[in-house]
Amino acid sequence: MIAIDRQQPTQQHDGLPLSVMDSLDEYRTYVLGAVGAATLYFLYLLLRTDLEAPVPYHVPPPEQAQPGWKGQVLQEPTLKVSGSSLIQCYAPATGEALGRVNPSTAQGIDRAIAKAKEAQVQWAQTSFAERRKVLKTMLKFILENQETIARVACLDSGKTMVDAALGEILVTTEKLRWVIRHGEESLRNDRRATNLLMMYKWNEVMYQPLGVVAALVSWNYPFHNLVSPIIASIFAGNAIVVKGSEATAWSSSYFASIATRALEVCGHSADIIQSVICWPDVADHLTSHPDISHITFIGSRPVAHYVCASAAKSLTPVCVELGGKDPAIVLDDLSNSDFKRVASILMRGTFQSAGQNCIGIERVIALPKVHDRLVSYLTPKILALKPGSVLTSSADSPIDVGACISSANFSHLESLISDAVKNGAQLLAGGKRYIHPSHPQGHYFTPTFLANVTPSMAIAQQELFAPVFLLMRAESVSDAIAIANSTVYALGSSVYGSSHSDLERVVREVHAGMVAVNDFAVTYMVQLPFGGVKGSGYGRFAGAEGLRSLCNMKAVTRDRWPGVKTAIPPPMDIPLKGEGAGARAWNMAQGIVWLGYAPDWRGKVRGLKGVLGL
Repeated sequence: MIAIDRQQPTQQHDGLPLSVMDSLDEYRTYVLGAVGAATLYFLYLLLRTDLEAPVPYHVPPPEQAQPGWKGQVLQEPTLKVSGSSLIQCYAPATGEALGRVNPSTAQGIDRAIAKAKEAQVQWAQTSFAERRKVLKTMLKFILENQETIARVACLDSGKTMVDAALGEILVTTEKLRWVIRHGEESLRNDRRATNLLMMYKWNEVMYQPLGVVAALVSWNYPFHNLVSPIIASIFAGNAIVVKGSEATAWSSSYFASIATRALEVCGHSADIIQSVICWPDVADHLTSHPDISHITFIGSRPVAHYVCASAAKSLTPVCVELGGKDPAIVLDDLSNSDFKRVASILMRGTFQSAGQNCIGIERVIALPKVHDRLVSYLTPKILALKPGSVLTSSADSPIDVGACISSANFSHLESLISDAVKNGAQLLAGGKRYIHPSHPQGHYFTPTFLANVTPSMAIAQQELFAPVFLLMRAESVSDAIAIANSTVYALGSSVYGSSHSDLERVVREVHAGMVAVNDFAVTYMVQLPFGGVKGSGYGRFAGAEGLRSLCNMKAVTRDRWPGVKTAIPPPMDIPLKGEGAGARAWNMAQGIVWLGYAPDWRGKVRGLKGVLGL
């Protein structure tokens, strides 16, 4: 050991004073320690990432999705098989038979729910990391199998590949990304504020799984609508019974297997997810089942009445999404540079999935200066739209608009259009069903452009779910808002313009669950809560609100400090004792209220006196 006089650093080592060497040693030790800690943290993150790394897996695609597949063309395409309960599945774009599905019975639904209920007990004990791993595994599969998924969706629903990319795959991958990144923070125990009287407690809300939930989903997006509630439900720790539409029964099995196989390869029971198909008369057994804790319903208003009435038998809460008559308000101050951009958005928003989109643009409400420009600009574009089957089109002959799911509504559509023309509307394109020269058994409606539509016309009030562009003139911003709010529906909406004050006024005053400013339907692309008001339903899915709606929101209060607990003061302890006990108890009760909630110190003093019995 060498004693060092810090005041006289005369001793040297390698030409440096030993005091400097000591400082360097300390610095080196600090740096090495910091590097070591950083290395350990990096290894922790790497290990954590590895624990959640996606697992590769394979789901055999249906043979019908192979390029070049040809099926038997049905002479009269219909879902019902004469003399049988089987569902006849077929491609609405071509009429080709896809196969038959044996629908579930009430007993089959009981078995599915029982399996889900048993599997959910263990699934509820999994960590968020384990659930994220399942979702990351699904995401990897979807990204690598986009074309197959899109082809299956197109075959079963009639849409185009671009429609499938935007409406099926893009939104599903966003749902997965959001839940993977933000799901845990949305469901983590939530500390809540306290007050003066309860300051010795701390409070929180716990989000716990409900058990077995159900989703009854529509046919217009057979992949996304089926998989989206699965993603949210299983991340919240639930099992789910998801009923796809009989109109897209063929694809449900493949799409559900993407999720169940992800569970299996990550070491969990596939019984957590039960996919069922049934006829409407059997669906009541599912919606009224006492072991179902929550129902998500996506469909029409008439069917919603039956679903809600059925769910009421077991007091099951329902999230109801019923479509809309979504307005797109185009303001007069739209700049010249923005005009074509907005016109393209309006076209895509109207004709996406042949108009079969719950948040599709059903009414374009334009102020006078921009109205006539839209008429002249859009008429030739809509006339040029080509309907057809994307699966049989070529690169040299692309198609713009796919088939409708069924022709059952075509006569009603033609009647509505005819009635509008009789009442002053101007038919600029389409207006009737389309017999495709290559696919005469397909369900096509000619892309339609109807101008001079007024709120009093029936076509302006009913959801069309068809490739029909309705243009309505508004004389002012106030008039545009009044027209937008003139229907029973209030799901989505959009507004386009430059004036901040006018845009924000529309945002505030339009009746809707969602509003996109200078854009279309992008609230779902950032996982904001999805849903509407009025005739468009109630409840929300997507985002933190959607995840939490699938949980029991358990309110908990706990003792904050050891030995400090709630006790009933003697003057209020029952049975009351002694003369004047009632008055003393009442004065103390008043004092507690004054002490806790008086807005100023005088009231607090009054309360304190009452508490002390002064």
